[in-house]
Amino acid sequence: MPLPRNDVRQYEQLSAQWWRPGGKFEMLRWIAKARASLIPPAIRPGAVLVDLGCGGGLLAPYVKPLGYAHVGVDLVNVSLQMARDHDVMPVRADVHSVPLADGCADVVSAGEILEHVTNPSTVVTEACRLLRPGGLLVLDTVNATARARFIAVTVAERIPGLAPKGIHDPSLFVPPELLVNACAKAGVALTVRGLRPAAGSVLRWMLLRRGDGRMVASRSVAALYQGWGVKEA
Repeated sequence: MPLPRNDVRQYEQLSAQWWRPGGKFEMLRWIAKARASLIPPAIRPGAVLVDLGCGGGLLAPYVKPLGYAHVGVDLVNVSLQMARDHDVMPVRADVHSVPLADGCADVVSAGEILEHVTNPSTVVTEACRLLRPGGLLVLDTVNATARARFIAVTVAERIPGLAPKGIHDPSLFVPPELLVNACAKAGVALTVRGLRPAAGSVLRWMLLRRGDGRMVASRSVAALYQGWGVKEA
């Protein structure tokens, strides 16, 4: 039987797709690479990056060269097992309440998770709690607009590799102002910008099914967007 939209059990059914070239999570790899471009190299020994909603660990290839210990938080055991295979230290937990100490992280990533949770403001508040003073929050998610619903659901679910059918519930999509306000209350001034596929690289990937699509910054935050900010000292 088909599962409801945004049902976490979909990730158990799709677990083999995390690292499959051209698989159903292909676009998540492109977005992870774009998110990693916001993360600077570690500036101290023992620096920690906490990856909320780590899935199968798609951020791992970019984190290790930067010098961070990579901690991944997720609810799906099979995803955490795959993340562990890519040098991610797994923590099974709900991202609304992470069992890690205040100020334990130099960087917190919340990538493609906020549009899947019931209370995204709680999740980013929790992310800010985990940050050390001067630590960096990076995130990306889907805006709560008609354009985002059309692109992320109507279009993307019809193109293999862009979004598995039923993976999103559009009612959970997140307006940027909600995240900006929640972060401000937690001492992080969040900067937001749009993110979109580079048309040429994605068209080439769709036609040839090889190589990587590329995500680029956009002035418009009406569909997919990134955010980053530093916790005040």
